[in-house]
Amino acid sequence: MTAPTPADSFTPRLLTCDLLYTGLGGAQSPGGVVVVGGTVAATGHPDELRRAYPHAHETAVGGVIAPPPVNAHTHLDMSAYDFRALPYFRWIPEVVVGQRERRGVAGALAGAQELARLRVGGVGDIVFAPDVMDALLDRADLTGVLYFELFAPKPELADETLARLRALVAAWRRRERPGGLRLGVTPHTPFTVSARLMRLAAEFAAGEGLPMQIHVAEHPSERELFATGAGPLWDNRLKALMPDTFAEVIGRDPHPDLTPVRYLDELGVLAARPTLVHMVNVTPDDVARVARAGCAVVTCPRSNHHLECGVFPWAAFAAAGVEVALGTDSVASGESLDVREEVAFARQLHPALDPRVIVRAAVKGGHRVLGSRAPFIRRGEAWRDEYVWAGYTGA
Repeated sequence: MTAPTPADSFTPRLLTCDLLYTGLGGAQSPGGVVVVGGTVAATGHPDELRRAYPHAHETAVGGVIAPPPVNAHTHLDMSAYDFRALPYFRWIPEVVVGQRERRGVAGALAGAQELARLRVGGVGDIVFAPDVMDALLDRADLTGVLYFELFAPKPELADETLARLRALVAAWRRRERPGGLRLGVTPHTPFTVSARLMRLAAEFAAGEGLPMQIHVAEHPSERELFATGAGPLWDNRLKALMPDTFAEVIGRDPHPDLTPVRYLDELGVLAARPTLVHMVNVTPDDVARVARAGCAVVTCPRSNHHLECGVFPWAAFAAAGVEVALGTDSVASGESLDVREEVAFARQLHPALDPRVIVRAAVKGGHRVLGSRAPFIRRGEAWRDEYVWAGYTGA
């Protein structure tokens, strides 16, 4: 293919697609973008653009035109793991524990490189260890939030854990740069972080302006754990790691009506507006509580499917006005770090959901979770080839 002459470079090009999301308002289907000399001249319905630019050279790019999607939840330090689709209670010992020697800085750097290659709009990464944070924080090729993870179910360790977090954050914050990666905090789950530490971490994050993520209601056994204090989650995963009873962790007795979301709400944690990740196994009351608190949620469709956790009730959250974003989770459960593939899978998993809602969530929802802003595809803005999502059908 020959390079265009200067005259050719200013000939209008009309790029048409199944679905257009400009970063403003809602998405539209079908859509089109007129590009002149590397600058966006117009966006809209293809028929209107053909009338306005009758001499434009038209190319049907298909699929989606939108700003790059955001990977709002992943575990980059597990990027050297092999992907395996297994039931949840097999996946943890056979993959997370079984491949633990592969977890760390090398995997995190490889995952970060892959995200940069994919030109993601931003990343929300869960950082398990300080050396991983040290390796990632100075990267200039990514934007988003690095959430340092807390795991401490024993209440007597809460103050010591928080003091360590304060010291680490104070040192790391001196390395933050405008427009670069920022610090966040992630208490791992409502059942692996004591009630005292969960409350202290939420207060600390709110006071310091640190974004927060929490894994919540991923597997059905979580609801049983909060309702009874027992069940497969306690027997197969937690009994060897925790205090003698689950009640010691949450500071109260389990109750048939208690859910992980209700627990966080009554503990006062939702008032800090953390982003809640997974949220597959929830009740209508849970959805209402999340909406009232103004929390966003991140769904990881492929990971939830591969681990047999269930299907995220997207329609219920959308009806309640909750902001939804997408993440890939780790490659060990999500298979890849390409959030465009997550969008395509979500389209198959939620056939009744308008695909425009899914694409908007991947872009605007992700940026809202990370506290950033999507670039706009509008008149006068520079055109970028990565706005064409290759291989995804938006119809």
